[in-house]
Amino acid sequence: MPALNTQSIVEEYERDGVVRVPGLFNRDEVAAFRAEIERYIREDLSEKPPDARTLEPDGVTVRNLWRMELHHPEFSKMVENEQIVALAGQLVHGEPILMAVETFNKPARVGSGVPYHQDNAYFCQTPPDMLTIWIAMDPVTLENGPVYYIRGSHKEGMLPTKLSGVKGNSIGLAEAPDVPLSEQFCGLLEPGDALIHQCQTIHHSAPNTSEHPRLGLLLVYRGSHTQTDPQLKAAYSVAAAATPPA
Repeated sequence: MPALNTQSIVEEYERDGVVRVPGLFNRDEVAAFRAEIERYIREDLSEKPPDARTLEPDGVTVRNLWRMELHHPEFSKMVENEQIVALAGQLVHGEPILMAVETFNKPARVGSGVPYHQDNAYFCQTPPDMLTIWIAMDPVTLENGPVYYIRGSHKEGMLPTKLSGVKGNSIGLAEAPDVPLSEQFCGLLEPGDALIHQCQTIHHSAPNTSEHPRLGLLLVYRGSHTQTDPQLKAAYSVAAAATPPA
């Protein structure tokens, strides 16, 4: 892993709520991650509980892998390293705790979209010192469903939500932001590049109708000082019950 320009990353993250980090992992590491994700789906997933995955509407293709830190802890050890932990600690303003290892698979042709949302509608933490490191396993292009972010939206607090009806993204914003797509930050990436976003940064993505997959591997950290907000948790519980498992 290359040395990171930590000061620049922290400044951009604090200002915009999202920052691109090129080359967080090299091609060999990405290949190893992908091979293990594919092996896990092929050989282990059928023996895991229902909350270990969400399928696409076709009922066959994996949309998300959830809770891999619990269901496949050896994989978590492959991905997490001291440099990432140290950076996460600076960004969450305290001792970082790995809360989740998961995937957004966005498979070719059938990968579903993600509605406008803030992650803290799912995480339910206060203060919102929680983040996601989104690592590209494939090239992320304009055609295969990149994630779009609204810069600075993490400073607006939590916005009203509604049930989305989307399995894997059960709760979204009550109203889409009035920010043209052309003014949003588009997360175009090469394999091994990463996006780090704060848990209140508004983001979304379109379906993948292309012939190319867009697998993303996600690490989620919170500061050890955060606590669960009961109002956010109650709203999320309703949404999760309506469209389980997430």
